[in-house]
Amino acid sequence: MSTSGKSSDYRAEKVLSGPNLADIRIHIDGKTRHMWGRQGIQRELDLAGTVPRNALPVLLGAGLGVCARRLVEQGYAVIVTDHDPKIRELADLPQTVQLLDDHVDTVRHQLHALAEKLGKPLYPVRIPFYLRLNPDWYGRLAKELESCGHADFWQRMAYPRFQSAKPRILFMDADYFLSGEILTAMKAMDIPHAVLPVPRQGQPGPKYMETLLHAVLDFKPDFLLTVNHFGLDRQGKITDLLQRMNLPLASWFVDNPHLILYRYAGLDSPNVVLFTYDSGNIQEMKKRGFLHVHHLPLATDPKRFRPGAGKGKDSWQADISFVGNSMLSAVQNALLQTGLHADLEQHYRKLAEQFGQSDQTSVAAFLEKTRPDMARQLETSCSMEQHLAVESLITWESTRQYRLACVEKTLPFAPLIVGDAGWKEQLGNPNAWRHLERLDYYRDLPRFYPRSTVNFNCTSLQMKGAVNQRVFDVPACGGFLITDHREQLEALFEPGTECITYDDQAAIPELIRQYLSDTPGRTAVVQAARARILARHTYEHRMQSLCATMRQTFA
Repeated sequence: MSTSGKSSDYRAEKVLSGPNLADIRIHIDGKTRHMWGRQGIQRELDLAGTVPRNALPVLLGAGLGVCARRLVEQGYAVIVTDHDPKIRELADLPQTVQLLDDHVDTVRHQLHALAEKLGKPLYPVRIPFYLRLNPDWYGRLAKELESCGHADFWQRMAYPRFQSAKPRILFMDADYFLSGEILTAMKAMDIPHAVLPVPRQGQPGPKYMETLLHAVLDFKPDFLLTVNHFGLDRQGKITDLLQRMNLPLASWFVDNPHLILYRYAGLDSPNVVLFTYDSGNIQEMKKRGFLHVHHLPLATDPKRFRPGAGKGKDSWQADISFVGNSMLSAVQNALLQTGLHADLEQHYRKLAEQFGQSDQTSVAAFLEKTRPDMARQLETSCSMEQHLAVESLITWESTRQYRLACVEKTLPFAPLIVGDAGWKEQLGNPNAWRHLERLDYYRDLPRFYPRSTVNFNCTSLQMKGAVNQRVFDVPACGGFLITDHREQLEALFEPGTECITYDDQAAIPELIRQYLSDTPGRTAVVQAARARILARHTYEHRMQSLCATMRQTFA
């Protein structure tokens, strides 16, 4: 793209969806560029939803005209700054908009005059395509708008960051796994924080955006913290807004980021820092455009998971137990959402088996390597939701197969299995094992784990190299654990001394038999593991690490 005051010579043409203008593409320097690509109409409608009620919106580029028209319909006085008539003449702009096209300095003076006349603050509405097409004109104008005296909001946002020893954190709370642990850790550490409730389902709307802005202005955080990108929108509006506010965002992924992140725009925003529980994801996340990616493993809350947390029920007593989902429902739900073509429906179980045996951590990378034809079809013929469903299907089916094979090795010891009804369907023979419905993580598990002589663990294949929550929780409350070996386990615990692992499913029965009869051995491992956890692996330790990284990156 050109960086001169005038855009390079190009040819522009409409892209229609039925009778409606859905996109504009230009042919420039031998290449074809799209203004929006997919969902152009919806993305402009979403853009209109970001404008505060008392503002004077200034569109940087005419766009398709959809954003301008929606704002006019909502009663805004709309200004369109546009320096590209070839594209502008294709847009369906309302006649009532104020159009400005001149030298940047002239346009800036005209904007000031209009803001004074109407008594409203200017609010820039940026269409990224124009900033890439002609950064000298649109980019300079964007900077002028964000720094001008009328944008009082931006002046209020220019408060100094990281001025105290402990950072101020605005936590975007989706009431999800880890939310309670983060809040407990911040309270214990006396970290100043405010809580912004966010939805776990659906996309944030204008009211949520307004609530977010008020929370930022009222609390003045050093950075925002979320889990699994909860509270962010897929179009990248919130990420873009945070970048314009120069406000850092920390997002801690405690589920597979491959099944979440590619749905979100704004991946390369320099103010976003990713923390992932699985260090095997770091390079892939950097390839996706994230500049700052760090490993932050799971941990435990030793005030909740501790010896003597309460007496467990007699029915919980067992020589060996396993707590976990069979994944049968997860597979069936993903299967329904895929809209599978015949080839994938016929082969997904085999593909899942091969994925489980491969060294690839993402299904997308696995398919690109083993089934490039299928990878291309998913990329070109499937919706974002279908693509996600296929990746989820293969991940959950591989986990189902692996977990079932591991748990079957415990059957000679009449295990107590805690989980969904899918175990009954898969294991059969109810005389060989006992089943218990799901237990509450916070209320029951700290009391349940110590009632088993051996707690058994096999990790989900959404985290091939990482360790799951049980590796920390079980020893923290005085329980003994046998778990599958994971690459990253040795950086957390000393194998053989602080953790007992199996590399091969065939070794499971003998390992169980050995430790069922070795009380001193179990006690030594539990004591060593718990000492390590208290010294290195609590959620207060993780929050210390996260806060230090954010300070080093942005202070």
